[in-house]
Amino acid sequence: MSAPSIPFDNSYARLPDKFFAPITPTPVAAPRLIKINTALARTLGIDPDKLASPEGAAILAGNTVPENATPIAQAYAGHQFGGLSPKLGDGRAILLGEVIGQDGIRRDIQLKGSGPTPFSRRGDGRAALGPVLREYLVSEAMAALGVPTTRSLAAVMTGEPVYRETPLPGAVLARVASSHIRIGTFQYFAIRQDVDAIRTLADYAIARHYPDVAAAENPYRAFFDAVLSRQADLIARWLGLGFIHGVMNTDNMTISGETIDYGPCAFMDSFNPAQVYSSIDQHGRYAWGNQPRIAQWNLARLIETLLPLLDPDETVAQAQAQTAIDNFAPTFNAAFTRVLSKKIGLTIAIEGDLALAQDLLDRMAANSADFTLTFRRLAEAIEADVPDGPRSLFDDPKAFDDWAATWRQRLAQEPMTAAQRRDLIRQANPAFIPRNHRIEQVIAAATVHGDFAPFEKLHAILAHPFDDQPESAAFMDPPQPDEIVHATFCGT
Repeated sequence: MSAPSIPFDNSYARLPDKFFAPITPTPVAAPRLIKINTALARTLGIDPDKLASPEGAAILAGNTVPENATPIAQAYAGHQFGGLSPKLGDGRAILLGEVIGQDGIRRDIQLKGSGPTPFSRRGDGRAALGPVLREYLVSEAMAALGVPTTRSLAAVMTGEPVYRETPLPGAVLARVASSHIRIGTFQYFAIRQDVDAIRTLADYAIARHYPDVAAAENPYRAFFDAVLSRQADLIARWLGLGFIHGVMNTDNMTISGETIDYGPCAFMDSFNPAQVYSSIDQHGRYAWGNQPRIAQWNLARLIETLLPLLDPDETVAQAQAQTAIDNFAPTFNAAFTRVLSKKIGLTIAIEGDLALAQDLLDRMAANSADFTLTFRRLAEAIEADVPDGPRSLFDDPKAFDDWAATWRQRLAQEPMTAAQRRDLIRQANPAFIPRNHRIEQVIAAATVHGDFAPFEKLHAILAHPFDDQPESAAFMDPPQPDEIVHATFCGT
């Protein structure tokens, strides 16, 4: 079979040379396909059958550079756990190019784990199989959950080991994103006081992601406002799913508002607002409940880079920036209120709704209630005579009963049948999430035994997270005590 035709149109590579380093992926010994995202390939205008061929696997592994690709490693900086690193960049990822899909949207295709680049900082530029499977599963689950996210086009075994604490099977992930422009990309040029590059990057990002703001009185302020709005909405969605990113560094925060870089990410089991899983987050900087504050902090770093573009008068520019960043809290609070209201089955906004939802969260935290199941089972507890529902998830079931009495009074203020309300709650609350212990089981089966059947099964379940799927009901369950995952790892 002939190699797949990929309709590249590479706009980022047409920016000045300082924005990236040209680099060719490093070939691997024996590329072998693990998974192709057939639907996504079709959206991108790529024949999935040809992409799944040996010729396609060679492209996905980096052994063959396809026609019209312009492989580059992007330059960026970033605050990592609060400390500024002036030069980061794509250390183990290479952007093959961009395609304009069947839906008219421009997207990047990037190979993650495709060998060293000028930004590798003495690293090998490779990825182990476990982190590749984790990112494939979680990013695709997030897409099915309706969360803006990078996507996984394919995963490929390399036939070579990578060396971390122990030798591990190597793999490459083909990642798709609206773009890979990060807050850290702007910081890279701000650190170098290159105002022309900041303007060029901002103009490019506006044209690619926010074309409507180009006609604004101050397009750069309008650009920032649009990024802030998307990020506030994104973080609200994360919190509504019990999701913890784990490394919310400024180089892991996109201008497009997509979730990116699924390293030590995790979904909570028992609700704890201070929950941390990432093994490198020693002080809880990126805990579940800290994510809104960190998003605002990161956005403040973005608008700092835009100061020269906001106004030639530094004092005026700083005042504009302060006003802009102060908008985060009300924007996020409004987004989070919408998320929580849907989760508890409310459709008409009334004062006190956020407090009602927060009261449930407080009781869940005090009673070690499972985050996902508590909200999902609210559909069973709309009527007071239901014997169980979420209450069995609470250490003290009365804590739920007391809240539910107030909740049902609030539900009575809206004209909706119980059946309609149940449907609404189920549409807002997944039955299935990528639980940590299930992902670890998938990784162990693939890494230790070469068995990808658990990966395929979990992927199929997560593709329909809001369906009951009674044949897979065990995948809804929290981990047993000996299955609890206490720490997750970056995999770099």
